[in-house]
Amino acid sequence: MEIHIVQAGETLYSIAGQYGLDPALLEELNGTPEDGALAVGQTLVIRRPATFHTVQPGQTLAGIARQYGLTLRQLYRRNYNLGGSPNIRPGQALVIVYQDQPAAATHTNGYAYPFISRQLLSAQLPYMSHLTPFTYGIDASGGLLPLADEMLLSEANRLGTSPLMHLSTLTETDNFSSERAVQILTNPALQDTLIQQIIATITAKGYQGLDVDFEYIPGDQREAYAAFIRRLRESLSPMGLPVIVALAPKTYAQQPGLLYEAHDYALLGAAADFVLLMTYEWGYTAGPPMAVAPLPNVRQVLDYAVTEIPREKIYLGIPNYGYDWPLPFVQGQTRARSISNQEAVALAVRYRADIQFDQTAQAPWFDYTAPDGVPHVVWFEDARSMSAKLGLIGEYGLYGAGYWNLMRPYPQGWTVLDAWYEVEDAV
Repeated sequence: MEIHIVQAGETLYSIAGQYGLDPALLEELNGTPEDGALAVGQTLVIRRPATFHTVQPGQTLAGIARQYGLTLRQLYRRNYNLGGSPNIRPGQALVIVYQDQPAAATHTNGYAYPFISRQLLSAQLPYMSHLTPFTYGIDASGGLLPLADEMLLSEANRLGTSPLMHLSTLTETDNFSSERAVQILTNPALQDTLIQQIIATITAKGYQGLDVDFEYIPGDQREAYAAFIRRLRESLSPMGLPVIVALAPKTYAQQPGLLYEAHDYALLGAAADFVLLMTYEWGYTAGPPMAVAPLPNVRQVLDYAVTEIPREKIYLGIPNYGYDWPLPFVQGQTRARSISNQEAVALAVRYRADIQFDQTAQAPWFDYTAPDGVPHVVWFEDARSMSAKLGLIGEYGLYGAGYWNLMRPYPQGWTVLDAWYEVEDAV
């Protein structure tokens, strides 16, 4: 894999010619618009196919995969434009193998809300070992709030992605509740009822594990939270199902703040089968403009985490979005708009902004002035920032990557993942 940085005057066709690629393939690999519009400073991922297959009349995608010793999921990953659909036509060209095959394998997990479009979900599922529909919350009586997850589970089953049930303290008002967390953690009888409902849901819907995300827990519930996770693991382990717990991005044990204090890395790492480090949201809606996941910050969390938790238990959190801040930033007043990485590039194209790259944060950004005269700054993810994060998985010997989230289209991100790693199917 090579990463090309668009220069002034370059076009999709001129760049494709420079690398000896079909412009249509370059467009597919990067999700560029059909009109070919590019921004100066934009990244384009270059991958050279080693083997193509031209579809013949009567052939099926499954048959072509068998012909070359591939799984359907592998064939989908090498051809994002298939969109997870088996429908093909005679004369269609499929990439069978790229020259730059990944040297390592990893596991992936992606989160999605029930309202994700089926088309977008299906295109991304082949890149995911697991899909985690977000979320089963907890009601006022300590029971499960329902989730309309039928479509997500159906597509995950069709495309061979293992679904994980997601449990959080999200309430009927879509807010994380400290009170609901304490209610469950301090009442063993409510825990019994909740665990029974979790097992019933997992059994009825075919979930293959549980992902737990209790946030904003009072610090005095630190041991109780770990004990609850341990109870969940003891309940699901006989069924052969893992328990994952999400951890706030801490850099030392006694880090203060409601988000951090009850997330004891050592206790929770021992209680769960796996953990997800939520290594994102340094740049966030209500905060000052900065990268969502600056690489030095991510490294600091990892450097601490591996002293408390076995590396092979850790999913690295990876953001699939950016933010657009109006300026000047005023604490308590300014709110950034969450945008997709593709939308960020489209904004740079629209306002003819040159995309910059912060070498320290390992993240792209640009500024522009809106038609109303308000200046803006945008931080997002591109092929360089994604590569920097994915490289940490191999460098630290981690279990895999957890993507928050799958709601925004980003073909280039999956191209980068496929170049870095062979995605393992769930065991």
